[in-house]
Amino acid sequence: MGGVTAEKALDGGWGWVIVISAFMAQFLAFGSPQSVGVLYPEWLSTFQEGKGMTAWVGSMVSGIALLTSPICSACVENFGARPVTIFSGVMVAGGLMLSAFAPNVSFLIFSYGVVVGLGCGLVYAATLTITCQYFDKRRGLALGIVTTGTSMGGFLYATLQNELIALYGLDGCLLIIGALSLNLMVSAGPMRPLYLPGYYLKQRAALKQQDEEPPLYEKPTTLIVAPEKPTASDIIKTTPGSAEKDAAAAVKELLIAMDTKVVLDYEAEAKGGRRLWCGFLSCSSVVRVIKRKMRPYGRYLHETGEFLHDRVFTTLCVAMFLFALGAFPPVLFMEDVALSEGLIDGVSDIPLVSIVAITGGAGKLLLGVMADMPWVNSVFLYAATLLGAGTALLLIPVCKSYVGLQVLSAAVGFFSGNWSLSSYITTEIVGLDKLSQAHGILMCFGGFGIVLGPPVVGWFFDWTQSYDLAFYFSGGCVVLGGLFLFLATLPCWDRKQRAKRAANQPASQSEEGPAAEEHTDASVV
Repeated sequence: MGGVTAEKALDGGWGWVIVISAFMAQFLAFGSPQSVGVLYPEWLSTFQEGKGMTAWVGSMVSGIALLTSPICSACVENFGARPVTIFSGVMVAGGLMLSAFAPNVSFLIFSYGVVVGLGCGLVYAATLTITCQYFDKRRGLALGIVTTGTSMGGFLYATLQNELIALYGLDGCLLIIGALSLNLMVSAGPMRPLYLPGYYLKQRAALKQQDEEPPLYEKPTTLIVAPEKPTASDIIKTTPGSAEKDAAAAVKELLIAMDTKVVLDYEAEAKGGRRLWCGFLSCSSVVRVIKRKMRPYGRYLHETGEFLHDRVFTTLCVAMFLFALGAFPPVLFMEDVALSEGLIDGVSDIPLVSIVAITGGAGKLLLGVMADMPWVNSVFLYAATLLGAGTALLLIPVCKSYVGLQVLSAAVGFFSGNWSLSSYITTEIVGLDKLSQAHGILMCFGGFGIVLGPPVVGWFFDWTQSYDLAFYFSGGCVVLGGLFLFLATLPCWDRKQRAKRAANQPASQSEEGPAAEEHTDASVV
């Protein structure tokens, strides 16, 4: 598994092959979960469960994909994108095929929600990580193209699943979709690593150390037994003119004798065995081993705490949670909204889920291009998309026509394309070296929101028999996240921190500081 270490690989060349393979991986993995709104009415009629209970299936598949992002990112960092994507193909295909034989909603939550969701999380972490490694100046465009695969998959899979359900039923549809997902293993082939993963580096270092280091002890061909307590007269016997030679020979003889005595003592202890095992199982040895094994986890938690001390990153995590809590339910409930309001008799040829997916793809591509522009602040751009999506969600209960729902679905889908900005903003905040870990934490916050969003909306409907209050709640959460991110990242907070640091400086350092500080503030304003 050779890595491509040349810097010429950035922003071109094999990087575009990586983009195509990552696009196909997200297309195949997220096609069915993104169009789960088409399967939702079928599950309602098949299992006869409440909307809140059935909604757990759709929320878990996307929520687990994000909740497990720290674990998935660690897997990509240690094993590489290619093996992780191959393994995810087995999980996604197996979960979809297993869902075809689900006897109830609880089993479906495990097979479709947990198994498929974990496979999607592995794909998501692998594709975004390797894309960020291969691109620097055009990273926004590359991420926009890759994440468009999710939206394109949702658009095409919505229509495909409708046709497969009509021809082969729900079970046949899931079996065929699962078989298509096996192509994930093929799309993993071109994912050649730019940097060797941690697992391979450890293995290479261990093999190199094993080859270089000589054995600790080689059994001598002649056994020399030394006296128990050698005296100085026994060790060093000199004659005139040969003092240095005799001293060196005597020291060498003594070392061989002591080495042989150590070996004999070790063999005696091995025969008894009791003292050796007692030493191995002693409390100090066990504690030492546990500390050594837990040291990486402690370092990981310490770095996580450092990330959350950053104001911009913490605010982004909160905004991601509120956005996922409010913006994901329309993907699941949009078709049921049109049916329950009597705006359409059945699912149309181009479902609302497909409209959300295709406009989401356009949004990911356009927002990715905008993020690469030097005059665009990517954090403020993300906050603006949250405000736009929240406003569209608040207007859904007011809309009483199917055409209006189509327009609002397109608006929600376009602004939901801000998923392509998450990796870009995370890289700008923490750097490329810590991208996997920080992005995993960010996606974990989004996963909590996605898991909670659809069940809450479903419970609102079961309680009020209307989606109005549910969509007011969803839109309010998204707008609140946008306002919170915009206000918390204003430049005035940075100026206050710089002024506070300047005030805390010693008097000797502050004499030269005012002019420079004044110049800095003027440049920011």
